[in-house]
Amino acid sequence: MRPRFLRAALPLALPAAMLILGGCAVVAVADTVATVAVKTVGVAADAAVGTVKIVGKGVGKAADAALGSDPKPAP
Repeated sequence: MRPRFLRAALPLALPAAMLILGGCAVVAVADTVATVAVKTVGVAADAAVGTVKIVGKGVGKAADAALGSDPKPAP
């Protein structure tokens, strides 16, 4: 529930901050908003990559079980 609120509030927060704050403070607020947005996207991407890796391992194990794995080479 909270991410939806934040996603909706961020575009409104920046213009409101520009009206209230002046000069350098606006740049600092914009920088903070951009940093939070980039980190959020990064975390979401990491989660997606982790999910794909887990699914890939499961598919590989299922394929090995169905097709039989290759015999281990002799030492």
